[in-house]
Amino acid sequence: MVRSVESLDVRGRRVFLRVDFNVPIKNGIVKDDTRIVEALKTINYLREKGAKVIMASHLGRPKGEFNLEYSLKPVAEYFSAKFFPIKFVDDCIGEKVHSTVNGMKDGDVILLENLRFYKGEEKNLPEFSAALKEFTDVYVNDAFGTCHRKHASVFGLPELVGDKGAGFLVKKEVEYFEKLLKSPEKPFVAILGGAKVSDKIGVIKSLINLVDEIIIGGAMAYTFLKFLGKNIGKSMVENEFLGVVDETMKLSEEKGVKILLPVDHVCSDVFDGEPKYVNSVDIPDDLMGLDIGPATIELFEKEVLKAKTILWNGPMGVFENDNYNKGTFAIANALASSGAVTLVGGGDSVSAIKKAGVSDKISHISTGGGASLEYIEFGSLPGIEILK
Repeated sequence: MVRSVESLDVRGRRVFLRVDFNVPIKNGIVKDDTRIVEALKTINYLREKGAKVIMASHLGRPKGEFNLEYSLKPVAEYFSAKFFPIKFVDDCIGEKVHSTVNGMKDGDVILLENLRFYKGEEKNLPEFSAALKEFTDVYVNDAFGTCHRKHASVFGLPELVGDKGAGFLVKKEVEYFEKLLKSPEKPFVAILGGAKVSDKIGVIKSLINLVDEIIIGGAMAYTFLKFLGKNIGKSMVENEFLGVVDETMKLSEEKGVKILLPVDHVCSDVFDGEPKYVNSVDIPDDLMGLDIGPATIELFEKEVLKAKTILWNGPMGVFENDNYNKGTFAIANALASSGAVTLVGGGDSVSAIKKAGVSDKISHISTGGGASLEYIEFGSLPGIEILK
C-alpha cells in the first residue's frame, strides 16, 4: 500500500510537495480555486508538523520554456491573500531556490515557479530530477491529476528520495479506486459519455471485467449505434473505431455485461442550432444527435437506481449548451439520489455535479480526469507505484 504523509517524519525537514495548481487564470486572476482548496489539508498538516514546505506544480503547457502567461505568481498572490502568506520563487531549480530554502524556518511554505518551464519536467530528464533532489529531504505527492504522467516531479524525483508518501488527497483517491477495482458492491454500473470512443476504449475493455452494466451516452454512443446498423444522420462518428466497437460488443457478450445505448435523441441540423426531438433510435439524415432524449433518460435512471456502485465519466450531450444539457443533469441527479457508492471523474461530469448542486451527495469526486481513467484501465498509475 502507498505510505501516507502521516507516517513520515517531517519536522525541520525540507518537504517537496507536488501539488496540482493547474487552475484557470484570466487577466492574472484565479477563476476557480477548487484544486488549491483541495490541497490545503496536506499543506496545513505539514505546516503544523514543522516541515519546511516547498510546493511545486505545473500550469498549462508552456512547452519547456519561460512564458509569463503560465507563471504561477498569480496563484501565489491569490493563496497569500486568501489563506496565509507564502513566498513565491520565480524559478524551480538552481540558486534562487537554494537561497530561499536555506532561509526557511520550520512551518514556512513557499511556491516554486512552473515546473514545465524546463523541458526536463515532461521529459523526465535525470538531471532535472537531480536538481530538484538537491533541496528535497522528503517527497509528498498530492497531485492525483498528474499521477498518470511519468514526469520528473511525479516519477523521477521520488525515485531518488527514500522518505516519500501520498498527501491526503492522493490517499483518498487511491482508497476509492482500490475499492472500486477490487471489491465493489454489486450491481456495479459504469456510465461513460463524452465525445470520443478513442479516449475511452481501454477503459471500456477493463470495465467489462469489473462491472455488470455499461451505459454509454454522449457523442461516443453514435459510433456504437452506427456499428449496430442504426442511422445516425450527421452525428459525430469515429469510423476508424467501428472494428474496436465490434470487439468490445463481443467481449461484453462473453462476460455477460449489458451495454445500454440511447433509444431517442435531442438533435439539431447544426451544432448550436434549435433543438428537435427525435422519438426513435434512428436519426434523420439532416440532423445530428446532441443530447439523449427523455425515454433514454428514463431508461438510464432506472438502471442507476438499481445499482450499488456507480462510476460516471463524461457528459451525455453538448453540456455547455443549455438546450443539450438535460441528459447530463438527469444523470447527476440520479446519482445523487441513488444511495449507491458513487464515483465521478472527468471535468464535465464534475462540473455537472457542482452545477446541479449535488456535490455533497456523491461519495467521491475524483480530481483527475485522465488519471482516473488510466487508473481503471491499468489498475494503478506510475506516480502511485513509485510511492510504494
